Amino acid sequence: MAPLRFSANVSWLFPELPGLPARLRAAGKSGFKAAEIGWPYAETPEALARAAREAGLQLVLINTPAGDREKGENGLGAVPGKQAAFREGLEQAVLYAKALDCPRIHLMAGRVPHGADRAAVRGEMETVFLDNLRHAAEVLARENLVGLLEPINTRITDPQYFLDTPQQAAAILQKVGRPNLQLQMDIFHWQVMDGNLTGNIREFLPIVGHVQVAQVPGRGDPGSPGELNFPYLFQLLEDEGYKGFVGCEYQPQGDTVESLSWLRSYWDRRGHPQAGQ
Repeated sequence: MAPLRFSANVSWLFPELPGLPARLRAAGKSGFKAAEIGWPYAETPEALARAAREAGLQLVLINTPAGDREKGENGLGAVPGKQAAFREGLEQAVLYAKALDCPRIHLMAGRVPHGADRAAVRGEMETVFLDNLRHAAEVLARENLVGLLEPINTRITDPQYFLDTPQQAAAILQKVGRPNLQLQMDIFHWQVMDGNLTGNIREFLPIVGHVQVAQVPGRGDPGSPGELNFPYLFQLLEDEGYKGFVGCEYQPQGDTVESLSWLRSYWDRRGHPQAGQ
């Protein structure tokens, strides 16, 4: 069983450093071979590509643009009336992905509109999402890119987010039926919403294209106190043959390098694989 490959989410890690290029350099110095960026759009793709190259990092994931944060937007893929804005954001994400040689884009679903009843608008939002995902799959296929759907928990993180369980995301992926659209498994969100991680990982791993980790409930590093037994979960992913990346998307409690002691222990025990794709 091959050791897991970890990527540094520099939108979360190294918050003590200003700017994404500095965080990429710090990730490389900390031993990472891969990185991911939630929203890279405040920097030019050329600056990010140069920083990643100098740090010896392969960029493996970015998100589509969130939309207008001041208006409460957090993705646009399923939001009625925002189809044009979603597709414009997708084109921007593809431009960045190509410049960064990044093979995966998280296609953010977005929030239930303010004041709307979730149950009442669920059907309309799913229809919009399916239409946008079919369009996205075609655009991404032309560039040999993969699109990812990530359920985000509605108990703690974002009560209005449309896509909130792996079951919902898997059903939507099945309806779209495109091989270059896959599931993004953030273990933090899955535990908060549903638990049953062993069963859910085994059930959904065949359609998972990316994994992210953080402790529950505080969203700290995997070595911090909390509900989750990460040595068990990492072994489970290995045993099930997961070959993708595991993104470190957590809030460091203090210095980021110190928060990576759990990862250094993993590398000491299992080895330090190269990034690849």
